Amino acid sequence: MTGLIAKKIGMTQVFDESGDLIPVTVIRVEPNTVVSLKNEEKNGYNAVVLGLDDIKAERATKPYAGQFPEGVSPKRHLKEFRDFDKEVSVGDQIGLEVFDDIRFVDVTATSKGKGFQGVMKRWGFHGGRATHGSKFHREPGGTGQNTYPGRTFKNRKMPGRMGRERVTVQNLRIQKVDPELKVVMVRGAVPGHKDCTLIIKSAVKKEF
Repeated sequence: MTGLIAKKIGMTQVFDESGDLIPVTVIRVEPNTVVSLKNEEKNGYNAVVLGLDDIKAERATKPYAGQFPEGVSPKRHLKEFRDFDKEVSVGDQIGLEVFDDIRFVDVTATSKGKGFQGVMKRWGFHGGRATHGSKFHREPGGTGQNTYPGRTFKNRKMPGRMGRERVTVQNLRIQKVDPELKVVMVRGAVPGHKDCTLIIKSAVKKEF
């Protein structure tokens, strides 16, 4: 699996070869630093730990700074990628070149938080009649029983906190890659707000 830590810039639209207008999400990919390597003998699996965004050494606690080797400054974001496809060593800088032969990617990020919402917005309930005298407009309705067992079962769709969850969107086509701007444009929308940190990796269900 090949992947990088990146940042979401926003959405725009581009024209393809046929002249069709394609909505795309612009993802900025700054060079990731290889912080450490894990192998089968010592850790039980093969993985590469990548870091992004330097932080001041005095702002990193000793336990956190201890995982960075000599010559590698502490990073704000860390991500471990198992079975990394590229041959790398500690201290290497890797960027957009890892996606040269990849057409589809999976993007993982934290979705936008929407606060406490009712059942109509959170779950798509239709609600009751909006006419006068209905007395049932946006309420969830009955949630339990008035006889045995007299309780509400688990997983009942009810009002509550909506959004701010880890979401992965799969099989997004790479529409364009701009090495000069260090951006990759993927077709469609990805989770998260603008300037959020996300994980972009090769698609697990598509190869071509």
